[in-house]
Amino acid sequence: MKKSKAKEDEGFKVLLVEDHPMFREHLGQLINRNLGMSVCGEANNIRDAMDLIRERKPNIVIVDITLRGSSGLELLKDLKAQGLEVSVLVLSMHDEELYAERALRAGAKGYISKNEASTEVLAAIRCVMNGEIYASPKMTARLLERLTQRRAASELVGVELLADRELEVFQSLGRGKSTKEIAQTLNLGESTVETYRSRIKEKLHLRSAAELYLRAGQWIREHGG
Repeated sequence: MKKSKAKEDEGFKVLLVEDHPMFREHLGQLINRNLGMSVCGEANNIRDAMDLIRERKPNIVIVDITLRGSSGLELLKDLKAQGLEVSVLVLSMHDEELYAERALRAGAKGYISKNEASTEVLAAIRCVMNGEIYASPKMTARLLERLTQRRAASELVGVELLADRELEVFQSLGRGKSTKEIAQTLNLGESTVETYRSRIKEKLHLRSAAELYLRAGQWIREHGG
């Protein structure tokens, strides 16, 4: 006898990796009520998330970009490095144009904004659950444009030039954090943070620390990163 789709869905386990308890609770209720899946665990940082992935073997991990002490992009990279195969959907408030392509390159199966309606979030989850890649129409068009134009790295401009860790440091600077605070937050050495600062200044053609803080602060105000 063929199983119903609802019965099949009940076997799917979802792990939520999100550092805002209220949003995490709402998302869990949304999934349980509308998709018939089970939320098998919750985490607000990479270490706990990795432990739960090994222990509970979820089918899907839904992760935010900003986590306590790190980034969802680092979780994606850790999964790949340790050979843990699980579908990951990134659900974040951050700028899609800047983060969606980075997330997909790192191994995510989809990227969706928290600003989307609940129905679209559910559609994205089901899309990933079915083994497909989810991207918004806007992001799909942008990726296709990149593919057809084959834009070289030398043609990237501004913040697009920054590597993932450099972008995290840049955002932290924009929030007014010191080198010591950034090092503690990202679990890096202060000398490593200084190296990232130097690379950022070089890539963005900035001459001083003051210019760097000014540019980073302006970017945060414009993008809310």
